[in-house]
Amino acid sequence: MAQAARVLWPVGHALAWRLGGRLPSGLLAQSRAGFAGAAGGPGPAATARKGSPRLLGAAALALGGVLGLYHTARWHLRAQDLRAQRSAAQLSLSSRLQLTLYQYKTCPFCSKVRAFLDFHALPYQVVEVNPVRRAEIKFSSYRKVPILLAQEGESLQQLNDSSVIISALKTYLVSGQPLEDIVTYYPPMKAVNDQGKEVTEFCNKYWLMLDEKEAQRMEEMKWRQWADDWLVHLISPNVYRTPAEALASFDYIVREGKFGAVEGAVAKYMGAAAMYLISKRLKSRHHLQDDVREDLYEAANKWVAAVGKDRPFMGGQKPNLADLAVYGVLRVMEGLEAFDDLMCHTRIKPWYLRMEKAIAEAPQ
Repeated sequence: MAQAARVLWPVGHALAWRLGGRLPSGLLAQSRAGFAGAAGGPGPAATARKGSPRLLGAAALALGGVLGLYHTARWHLRAQDLRAQRSAAQLSLSSRLQLTLYQYKTCPFCSKVRAFLDFHALPYQVVEVNPVRRAEIKFSSYRKVPILLAQEGESLQQLNDSSVIISALKTYLVSGQPLEDIVTYYPPMKAVNDQGKEVTEFCNKYWLMLDEKEAQRMEEMKWRQWADDWLVHLISPNVYRTPAEALASFDYIVREGKFGAVEGAVAKYMGAAAMYLISKRLKSRHHLQDDVREDLYEAANKWVAAVGKDRPFMGGQKPNLADLAVYGVLRVMEGLEAFDDLMCHTRIKPWYLRMEKAIAEAPQ
């Protein structure tokens, strides 16, 4: 039952001269020199040129406009080619992977991984793990979910920890390095947590192993870690806040999870009672307010303020890994009272709806 109770815990030219038809001074000088050379020295043409400076200026301006439009069109076509090549390369890379995700559907960490896979249109199979017996992951010495098995040719890699899975796959899609090599960048290490229990942590788990320019994503890394270290710990105290909410949450867990008939009945009632009590200890451990909703609301509004008013997502015009992490964590509350309250009492709803649309419109 303790296992079941953990399901939702810690469940190259400036635009102005392009559009204005003006050339930079160097190119304008070249254009003027070209006109002079074509004149062939003094004569009627030269005389006409001296007598008609306005005509020459208009001609130079027209030529500048034509060249500007030419370079603009050429730049746009090249950019489209590069985007198409990159998309084709990513599609080729993703098609070489066979992915199997071992999960609890209502686990926020598993939901983060699904949000990433769905947004990047990576096909994957899901194996729902029984939270009590966990027989589906008996092959693994790592006993938490999510676990992702990734088959690339003859190489089979097991990726553990939601943030490692996301960082490794994003690095793979962008760099094209073999996944077998990428996995070595995130070595596991043993550590002791605040409760004195030995746990497995992973080095570099928020880093993308790319060149220096690509890796300068400190804002993204900061908020990915915030989602893991703070936001996810607000879920359980909020969905198990009252006995009624705890019962509704476990009804959802049993309905969406993989339980036997007897296991499901026991989990629904005993699990709800246990998690209601545990949520009180969690509130104390994480120094939450008496009304834990206030911490949830503050976190949501803090995220919205960080995204700002001038961009639809933290990633700009499209979601980045931080957007996907926060969305994945919050999504597990859908259908519960805590989620409805969150949408009503914070400013997060427009961003959340944009995220839903972005993932739904991801190319399949």
